[in-house]
Amino acid sequence: MKIVTSLSFQGQCREAFEFYARVLGGRITAAYPYGDAPPDMPITDEKYRSWLMHCWLEVGDQALMGADMDVGWAPGIDKPKNGFDVTLHTGDIEEARRWYGQLAEGGREVMPFAETFWSPGYGALVDRFGVPWMVNTVPEESWKPAQG
Repeated sequence: MKIVTSLSFQGQCREAFEFYARVLGGRITAAYPYGDAPPDMPITDEKYRSWLMHCWLEVGDQALMGADMDVGWAPGIDKPKNGFDVTLHTGDIEEARRWYGQLAEGGREVMPFAETFWSPGYGALVDRFGVPWMVNTVPEESWKPAQG
């Protein structure tokens, strides 16, 4: 089984997923705009032609799915995203620091990347597309937090 997070945007899905592919070293394997939909689909407004109805990003054996939605189809899409975070885990603190720094560009830091009592490096942010992220370094078994 695979559990995949699906992210919704308002016309920024392609830009966001191209950004995530660069930051995470992934590959977009599907990106279908509404303009390529069958003619009987009810979404016909010209402004949606380039919006994505489905996008798939593969990163190793993991994936993110995304789509562009508008308030008429997805009430609340224009509100800040809350109640979830896309969470990245790695054993490499430099990789975690790099992910955090790149994802935070143009966004908002929630918890700056730093050592915590559970991790040698953890941080939380909301990226420039409004998506909340947590980046966590998985400690080695022998790791101990610095004494305060």
